[in-house]
Amino acid sequence: MSAAPKSSPDSSEANSRANPPLGLRLDGVVLARGMRVLQRGLSHSMSAGQITRLRGPNGSGKSTLLRVIAGRLRPAAGAIICQAPRLYIGHADALASARSGRDNLSDWARLNGFDATPDHIAASLQMMSAAGFADIPARQLSRGQRRRLALARLLLGPLDALWLLDEPNAGLDGPASVRLDDLISRHLDGGGMVIAATHLPLAPTHKGSDLVLADPQ
Repeated sequence: MSAAPKSSPDSSEANSRANPPLGLRLDGVVLARGMRVLQRGLSHSMSAGQITRLRGPNGSGKSTLLRVIAGRLRPAAGAIICQAPRLYIGHADALASARSGRDNLSDWARLNGFDATPDHIAASLQMMSAAGFADIPARQLSRGQRRRLALARLLLGPLDALWLLDEPNAGLDGPASVRLDDLISRHLDGGGMVIAATHLPLAPTHKGSDLVLADPQ
């Protein structure tokens, strides 16, 4: 039996271009709100398995940057290159108030084109210790309970997704914060990526990097 031919450097390079590694790159991104420039020339890169903690004073554009990376806003200038699917969880939990937590997760998965089975949804709720109130209308839940439901949606998306999280541990008690840290750690260990705007410790077992935004004033 003859040996398979070895790939030439040219073919390896071609394969790399055809299947680029999952990652994110910001090149000279300018953030603006209305006519006011918040940040100029932001550049940053990350790859699979990495976390970036987004820091900076209030009003520096942390939420704006997350929304820009998610594709919900356009940068004033610069380029964003991202090969990974993106999942965004903002300040607002975005839950339909009359729907139960379980139904909210099912609706979110369907709207985003994810095939989430009842067992998959149940496992996601269990991961965030949200199964006990998953069948109650969202309007009857506490801030922390609604936050746990919002975060449980992340587990219904692709394993290689870039998670864009805006103050994800806001409103969470100690045990729920530990659950969130575990959820993020599992995602990173599986090759996912996370960018989180936070003033609190987050996933401390993963060193990651900090992207610090300056005060625009």
